[in-house]
Amino acid sequence: MKPNKILGFGISCVLGLAATSCSDFLEKTPMSQIPPEQYYSSASQIDAILMDNYPNILPGHGSWYGYFEGDDGTDNQVRTGGCWSQYTTDLWRSNNEAGEWYFSRIYYLNFAFSNILTRYGEKLDGQDNTISGDLPLVQHYIGELYFLRAYHYFTKLKTFGDFPIILEPLPNDWEILSDAAARKPRNEVARQILDDLDKAIYLMQFTNLNTTRINRDAALLFKSRVALYEGTWLKYFNGSAFVPGGEGWPGATATPNYQYPSGSIENEINFFLDQAMEAAKEVGDKYVDKLAYNTGKMQQSAGDPVNDYYNMFADVDMSGYPEILLWRQYNRNLLTHDVCQNAAKSNASLGLTRMYVQNFLMADGSPVYTHGTYADGDGYYMGDKDLRKLRENRDSRLQVFLKAPGDINQIYDLDNTTGLLLQYEPIPDITSGTYGENYPTGYAIHKGGNLSRKYYENQWCYTGCPIMRSAEALLNYMEASYERNHSIDGTAQRYWEALRNRAHVNPDFNKTIALTDMTKEAENDWGAYSAGQLIDPTLYNIRRERRCELLSEGFRMDDLKRWRAFDQLITKPCHIEGMHLWNTPMEEWYTNLTYDIGAESTVSSPQKSEYIRPYEKNSTQYGYNGLTWKMGHYLSPISTKEILLSSPDGITPDASKIYQNPYWSNAGSEPASK
Repeated sequence: MKPNKILGFGISCVLGLAATSCSDFLEKTPMSQIPPEQYYSSASQIDAILMDNYPNILPGHGSWYGYFEGDDGTDNQVRTGGCWSQYTTDLWRSNNEAGEWYFSRIYYLNFAFSNILTRYGEKLDGQDNTISGDLPLVQHYIGELYFLRAYHYFTKLKTFGDFPIILEPLPNDWEILSDAAARKPRNEVARQILDDLDKAIYLMQFTNLNTTRINRDAALLFKSRVALYEGTWLKYFNGSAFVPGGEGWPGATATPNYQYPSGSIENEINFFLDQAMEAAKEVGDKYVDKLAYNTGKMQQSAGDPVNDYYNMFADVDMSGYPEILLWRQYNRNLLTHDVCQNAAKSNASLGLTRMYVQNFLMADGSPVYTHGTYADGDGYYMGDKDLRKLRENRDSRLQVFLKAPGDINQIYDLDNTTGLLLQYEPIPDITSGTYGENYPTGYAIHKGGNLSRKYYENQWCYTGCPIMRSAEALLNYMEASYERNHSIDGTAQRYWEALRNRAHVNPDFNKTIALTDMTKEAENDWGAYSAGQLIDPTLYNIRRERRCELLSEGFRMDDLKRWRAFDQLITKPCHIEGMHLWNTPMEEWYTNLTYDIGAESTVSSPQKSEYIRPYEKNSTQYGYNGLTWKMGHYLSPISTKEILLSSPDGITPDASKIYQNPYWSNAGSEPASK
């Protein structure tokens, strides 16, 4: 008997929604009582569908990990305990059970489209619209649905690469579902995402909603993100098993002699880079002069100048910041989070790495290593033996967001009795093993922490969560244009100077490029590499700008993967380090520094390094011998269960329409072979 419920399509369409923005929702006929032929017939009903999908697809502040996890476990930021299994040779294993290869949300969206478009009109011109409500609003809502499907599909592209393209709800019929399960080449998946976004961009041009809702500018920005991701992935994995037609590409059996839509992989790369440039420029030109103002300092008293750049990440109402194109709103009585609390403590036991801190430039635009040693400096760079001096004369993004003992985390509403008393930043607790108290690297950030104590009641913070910022468009254009043309054009120059001026860094990026030593940069940045080779200084400094501007906003892992920036770890493991502890005055801050005593060790041994190594306190920690890599880890494995569901006999994986990703086995519980 052939298996059923393949792809997760055999589900009922649930119309009961968790939330809606309509104030009169309770006065409406319950959706469970609306027959299918009447549902999707009004703008308010489509809005209700959107309100269910927003929190299930877009990111938010569900916890500190929820928003920042794209940086966690990289050369930017690590957590206490041990490294991720992907940095080991055998701990990340293929799965026997269902994993992230699921389609319930895609089915849900496709079911909505199949009903809505029959009423609105397939041509999207509104000529056949029978949906009640204001037409521009109906168009906008449909555009939001296209955006959400594109956003969800992008998560699948990043996770698996090649993926089925399914744009309509399918019946629970094995033959139909098995055919639909066939993976499509990743570049075609990316093209479909762009097609959905083009529709969203077109449909959302007729109105402009609050920035808590997806708007045209957000769709353009996201288009540039997707196109840049795919263009650079194809470039750096060209010829490998990770791109269609490359050597060992597992899709070759199903699609031999694959031909790219544009004629060649080189043309395909250029297609995506051109798309990224065009979309990013439209957003960039509109907002380059509307970036949030940065005073260059973190506000430390009510009388200090207000820093909009800092507050932009921690305000309750983010609608007043033009730079924020899309944000998620929270409410004290409905939905809260713990970001403020953790921003004023240990970042939920996450810590910035030494590699990240050293990577920020000096204010004059010079790299740190041009000013004496990292430890001692030369008087302009103050060295790293005191956290309170480390930030001096540096890129102001480090000055504003990196914490140091004595910093004031709370300025307003200090008489509030419900908020946690976290006014002053303490000496970082590097020795405790207590989650939420331990500072794994000694380096932590303020970013996301509101300056009012009333938002610090445990688990009851309700500040907003920025999802998309126009600054990303500037970065996307800079990178895409340089990858495409190998030069800095006038637009890229304008954007780069705007970002550096905002950061209070010398806007002369050519000075920085001339002083850049790639062998030195490689010590601090996995992004100095692509495919195991050092990149050129100009491209590197574009990547550096991106790394510093998007500090802990969830981009780093995606960037490192699309740049193919992990290959060097295969032969040379990386030892993650934090603050300079041994043989510094900071050593005197602690009375319980123990090492080389197994599980009871509180810090790593000074014989390993004068800098603390959070994964090297004892030999049982993942990463104790350094972080390594396997090529297979660039993509996730597909579970054996999902592969067999598409096999005619249910037991022969090679007969399945779903092929496994490179270097992963069809048998469960096995590490990648390479």
